[in-house]
Amino acid sequence: MVSAVSRVRTPLAAACLALGLLASPALLPALAPAAAQEAGRTEPLGIRSRDAVHRFEVEVMRNDADRMRGLMFRRAMAPDHGMLFDFERSEPIAMWMKNTYLPLDMLFIRADGTVARIAADTEPLSTAVIQSPEPVLSVLELNAGTAAKLGLKVGDRVEHPLFKAR
Repeated sequence: MVSAVSRVRTPLAAACLALGLLASPALLPALAPAAAQEAGRTEPLGIRSRDAVHRFEVEVMRNDADRMRGLMFRRAMAPDHGMLFDFERSEPIAMWMKNTYLPLDMLFIRADGTVARIAADTEPLSTAVIQSPEPVLSVLELNAGTAAKLGLKVGDRVEHPLFKAR
């Protein structure tokens, strides 16, 4: 399950994001049926914290259409599941929760797999922009409260083939 995602690469893209053009209401009917389906194929992912390795099954979003749809319109996600966004290269990332009903924790992840920021308990259906603190390769979305419950911190390492290949 994924939230709407936008990469802010240019001033024009930033302006479109601010105006809400990147997730135009005209596109939403086309996105809703696919997003409402059950979770797709998952891959294993671990987060190595100080005390343990926490295991999840994640859907990986590897193209713009999937990244844009994300977890929109989904109403539930299993506690040990999440969504990993692969942005293909490190860059500043901006995300939002428009049309996303689930409160989420967002982990912004550097190319080496370390967590750069944790945006905890994001607000469902919000158009507030949630930005990476620096260029990142990926964002992992988990159910809200998961990061706090597991004691996840900035600097923890995410283990997934996405980070080994770079």
